Amino acid sequence: MSDAHAGRPILVGYDESPESHYALRWAVEEARLRKLPVLVCHAVHWPYALKPAVQEVLAQMEQVARGVVEEGLRRVRDLAPEMDVQPLLGRGTPSAVLVEAGREAELTVLGSRGQGGFDGLQVGSAAVQVPAHSSRPVVVVRPPLLPPSSQGARILVGLDGSSASLAAFDFALDEAALRGGTLRAMCCWGDCGSSSWHEPLPFVDSHALRRGAEARFREVALQRAGRYPEVSVTTEFVTERPERALIEAARDSTLLVLGNRGNESPACLLLGPVTQAALLGSWCPVAVTPAAQPKPRIPPE
Repeated sequence: MSDAHAGRPILVGYDESPESHYALRWAVEEARLRKLPVLVCHAVHWPYALKPAVQEVLAQMEQVARGVVEEGLRRVRDLAPEMDVQPLLGRGTPSAVLVEAGREAELTVLGSRGQGGFDGLQVGSAAVQVPAHSSRPVVVVRPPLLPPSSQGARILVGLDGSSASLAAFDFALDEAALRGGTLRAMCCWGDCGSSSWHEPLPFVDSHALRRGAEARFREVALQRAGRYPEVSVTTEFVTERPERALIEAARDSTLLVLGNRGNESPACLLLGPVTQAALLGSWCPVAVTPAAQPKPRIPPE
């Protein structure tokens, strides 16, 4: 991180939902590790676009919203009394407020769903829209589906050679170093020369293609891992659909890290199908990184 990025806060969306409580705890831990302040954000939004806001009602909404922010500040101070924490009450939809505020944040943390939605909803709109539009990394936290492990942090990253996945690898490596954990890099290969492939390519030596891709994957992963030789990095090259393989591997992971879109994502999509599937079904928090990512750094002791 350059001096221009020093002191960027960890931005966290908070709306008093159970999911936002988990997000707040994650943000506090991230800020402690990175030695950064926390910015607690809540959005107040007049939902009737075709009707003018009634000032008295709007004032009441803002008063309630300020109370939500104050509650978030109190929770942060209870978790980490020494931490620098600031409030942010934005005006607009939660997604728009978080995307805009996130431009000046080190990263954004939010729950998998907020107060809205309905029973059984797996992921809210903000948990998809914010990673899709953010220019900075976003961590989407869901309530733990499994009890936390007593072992060290285990970071899982999907790597397919796209610029966004390379940024994801660097972010995952930083997280592993910060948390004193391990990094598991996974590449999922589709056999484009096999008859089982949806559009098999003629006259293709699929075995040679696979060997070359696997060698290049391991070379790139280990080369980039050289920044932190103390971090244990393992690589896995599997012939399986990435949605299935990554979500299954995330069962015993502390964090799953993915780029916002991979090599096979259609150009019209801001968020690739693998990342969307992970946000919907991952067993652990999911970090989503954009392609453009400043060089990461661990703060000095």
